[in-house]
Amino acid sequence: MIELYTAPTPNGWKASVTLEEMGLPYEAILVNLLEGEQKKPEFLKLCPNGRIPAIVDKDNDDFAVFESGAIMLYLAEKTGQFLPSDVNKRSQVIQWLMFQMGGIGPMMGQANVFFRYFPEKIQPAIDRYQNEVKRLFTVVDTHLADNEYLVDEYSIADIANWCWIRSHEWSGVEIDDLPNLKRWKSLIDARPAARKGVDVPMPVDREKLLESAKNVVTR
Repeated sequence: MIELYTAPTPNGWKASVTLEEMGLPYEAILVNLLEGEQKKPEFLKLCPNGRIPAIVDKDNDDFAVFESGAIMLYLAEKTGQFLPSDVNKRSQVIQWLMFQMGGIGPMMGQANVFFRYFPEKIQPAIDRYQNEVKRLFTVVDTHLADNEYLVDEYSIADIANWCWIRSHEWSGVEIDDLPNLKRWKSLIDARPAARKGVDVPMPVDREKLLESAKNVVTR
């Protein structure tokens, strides 16, 4: 049994989608970010960085893992799923996982901050991060022109990137002009385990959220 400490964010979904795709039994435990539960001593014992997600593997002497990418790698190695055994293919999957962790995630996060949350609308900052997100999306789109998935078969690299790219509208970045990316996104959108995983720890009504945010963004 895996204990998953999480919240409804792209990084949280990376862990829950991975668990769902692998068919592993787990218990999702909501970490209330607004209440600051991620900074409480009991959570910091699991994740010194005070960020979700984190897991505790009850079948492995309560072994704790933090950082979403590290969790995905741990689970892939534990189960032998969604991570190739071939050294070159394995490296390619890890490269695309790192691409998400070092590029798409941080840049979309900053776009979200300046486009959605920052009280003052600083257009140069918004443009800078949205443009960089679009550049990164274009890298993926170009790669997918000749590939169904990021590396041969569906892998943790696809899960990680999809969990972020699926929320592109929240960053204010459109993908209508990126047909390969759209095709790949739709392919993963249709996976039952992926759909179930993004409803953990609770469903998020994305359409309602986007509609309610329009006045905030345009005021």
